[in-house]
Amino acid sequence: MPLFVPRDRKSLFRQFLAGMYDAVVITDHAGYVIETNHRVREFFGYSIDELLDRPVSVLLPGLTPEIVKRLRSSMDDDRHVIIDTAGLAKEGGRFACEVAVTGIDLLRADDMVFTIRNVERRRKTNEMLRAKEAAFKISHSILFTCLPDGTLSGANRAFAAEFGFGGDGTEIRRFDDAFPGFRDEFARAAVGEEVSAEKDGFELRLSPVRTGRRIRCVAGSVRKTCA
Repeated sequence: MPLFVPRDRKSLFRQFLAGMYDAVVITDHAGYVIETNHRVREFFGYSIDELLDRPVSVLLPGLTPEIVKRLRSSMDDDRHVIIDTAGLAKEGGRFACEVAVTGIDLLRADDMVFTIRNVERRRKTNEMLRAKEAAFKISHSILFTCLPDGTLSGANRAFAAEFGFGGDGTEIRRFDDAFPGFRDEFARAAVGEEVSAEKDGFELRLSPVRTGRRIRCVAGSVRKTCA
């Protein structure tokens, strides 16, 4: 079923779809595809011609005709629905998706728009960060992070056991409080230098953590060299 919009509106409409960051699939009330944008090809590998008049479940297997019917009913009051599901690419690969479903008056008043965001990279990044956070907490090494001004922003259990961070108000709050003999080394790390030094019974390693060119914090690892 071809999309019918007056020529000027059709051109504007297609430009709008082409500029969308997310994949966009427009369906009729039953969930059969009547339009998509180029991001659908990037995400799923299908052209518009391959998807026309096919159910949206080709791309999102969890959205069966029964589910689509329920979604449409839930939007009778101009509401939208957000769904976490899995997308299915043409070659068979699956990836995590966040889908916003809304109504649209296009060919009919009860057509639907599925705006699909690929969140697979974000999910994997979050999983990696959670794993690193767990390793940070349970490490036997003394680990910490500081803001560039020296304010302590995080510390693991080994640091707490050594210095009391996270205690009843007497805890360490700044790098200088724990390591007064390493002020110069911290200053170098805070402007971008990797630093390793040993004195005062500690072997200390400092590394700047950047976002682009901006130094967000300084990460530190400490080993005691004497009792």
